[in-house]
Amino acid sequence: MEAREKKARAAIENLLFRCAGGRSGQSLLIVHESDEHDYYDQDLHESIADHAKALGFYVEFFPIRFDPEIKAIPEELEKASTSADHTVFLARLADQVRFVQHKTFENWIISYALDQDMLFSDFGVVDYQGFVALKNAINSFMKEAAHITVTCPAGTHFSGNVKDLEPEQSDVHVKRFPLSIFTPLTTENFEGRIAQNGFLVGTGSQYYTPYACALKNTLFIEFSGHRITDFKGDKADTDAAKRHYEFVAETYDIDPFYIHSWHAGMHPSCSFDQPASASFERWSGAAFGNPRLLHFHTCGKFPPGEISLNLVDPTVTVDGEKIWDAGVLHPQRLPAGNQLLEEFPSLVDAFLTPAKNIGLGQAGRLSYF
Repeated sequence: MEAREKKARAAIENLLFRCAGGRSGQSLLIVHESDEHDYYDQDLHESIADHAKALGFYVEFFPIRFDPEIKAIPEELEKASTSADHTVFLARLADQVRFVQHKTFENWIISYALDQDMLFSDFGVVDYQGFVALKNAINSFMKEAAHITVTCPAGTHFSGNVKDLEPEQSDVHVKRFPLSIFTPLTTENFEGRIAQNGFLVGTGSQYYTPYACALKNTLFIEFSGHRITDFKGDKADTDAAKRHYEFVAETYDIDPFYIHSWHAGMHPSCSFDQPASASFERWSGAAFGNPRLLHFHTCGKFPPGEISLNLVDPTVTVDGEKIWDAGVLHPQRLPAGNQLLEEFPSLVDAFLTPAKNIGLGQAGRLSYF
């Protein structure tokens, strides 16, 4: 118990000091989903509050009902958040609007740790600023690369670059905690084939039904630039995929076969210990930060789109250097990567003992069942 409490305190210090930039004596608003929802652990907001108070923060709660198709930020929430020094969301609302610019977002932080086990593990404890530095290093390397190639064991193979492009800003406008992905790369100069097993799933933008579409075998999605050009595989899977894309697109009046961008997980301590099929919504909203996963934003001319495509154990080769190698991220292979690890030694231990659980099914791959 003593060790867990020590980790819990370290995680909240990481959240409030190194992520939020807070200090003792400031106010903290915790926005949490009301009790009828089980996306987040129902005790998580109380636990964070207890440790925040022990660190000298004044804490208030703002319970909110989940809206699967949020259209606007409630005025009461905007007022309460504006009055607080820091606002932490244990609520999907912040994730749903994360790509929208809004003045209120300046002090917003989304928690991608959904329960105490996630938050009080190395996922929540390893230095947040270290991952800021890692994200910046990856962003810079990707932006300047002449050639990027991505493969995976299921048969993915695509390549391209973002060099000399000036794409629209597609990063989120609120802080993520823990920080576990780099800025999405536009697909404008990429083309190739994506191998998809198990299912197609939502992105956390809108919550439609069915949220996931089952695939019996490997589906190959061919694309060029921002267009999905073909689906190949078993006829049952290709037909199901086309119907699902068209259903989601018709629901929201968007371009079904637009493919916007992609990025991979970069936090080795991100773990999802249940099969994805236990809750596609929770899996889609939490597992993506593990380096064993890479995902695309598709269906809609905006990030994050409404359907994500997910690869397992990607190899990402950047100008001849395997930065991700079969799902293992090697930060030391980045320019100045060793210097980064020296500056943030807690990252070294995390990368030496990465979490392996990412929600795979019994067959050792993503599964709908």
